[in-house]
Amino acid sequence: MTELNVVALVSIGAHPASGRPRRAEQDARAVELGLKLAGERLDVVHAGDPQEETLRAYLGMGLPALTVLEQDASSDALPALVEHLQLAGAHVVLTGSQAETGEGSGLLPYLLAERLGWPLIVGLAEVEHIEGGMAQVLQALPRGQRRRLRVRLPFLASVDQAAPTARQSAFGPARRGTLERESVEQVDDPLYADAQWQAARPRPKRLKVIKAKTGAERMKAATAKAAGGGGQVLKDVSPQEGAEAIFKLLMDEGVLR
Repeated sequence: MTELNVVALVSIGAHPASGRPRRAEQDARAVELGLKLAGERLDVVHAGDPQEETLRAYLGMGLPALTVLEQDASSDALPALVEHLQLAGAHVVLTGSQAETGEGSGLLPYLLAERLGWPLIVGLAEVEHIEGGMAQVLQALPRGQRRRLRVRLPFLASVDQAAPTARQSAFGPARRGTLERESVEQVDDPLYADAQWQAARPRPKRLKVIKAKTGAERMKAATAKAAGGGGQVLKDVSPQEGAEAIFKLLMDEGVLR
């Protein structure tokens, strides 16, 4: 491979306190990883309004240009992104794990990987090296653990808070960089038109009571792996039996009512 072609997909974020538009935190981390891999050759792509000034916050990270696939909010971004990535000959595509505005379903990386037929790495923390058409990466696991994986190019990866913190956006490069418009076919998103919109609310987390007196005991209890209590291992069962066991678990946990 002569030259690594890396693409980072970005969206418009929202400040958690004020709700004002900003660069999305996870998308900025994806750009940071892309800059370490490809430098200024990184191709950063946004599907949406080219007049959105918030996009210049990504240019302020040291990018000479950012590609905007022109479409309105009610259009489906998936077909346009798939076509762009195929024409660009991308080897590595980096995204955030979930958008901060809009639908925010977190499904885009999965749908893109399915449409392209590429492997998907969830929770990418670091790309260690790429050689001979293979990449060695670190995947973030719960409780600060990491797992080393080898994946064949091309691949798509979503990053989250485990990835390196994005550099600050500088005003000068943000104004000097260019937003390059690219006309794409407008494909209506029926789910967007028929959906009922409401603000997302985080689910309450279950509290675990830690009965420990010393600091060492509290630290051990906080970092210890959760022990499986009422788990059930299903092996060599029919699809019907497996579905019934999953349904029962969801009912017991209060997910379904």
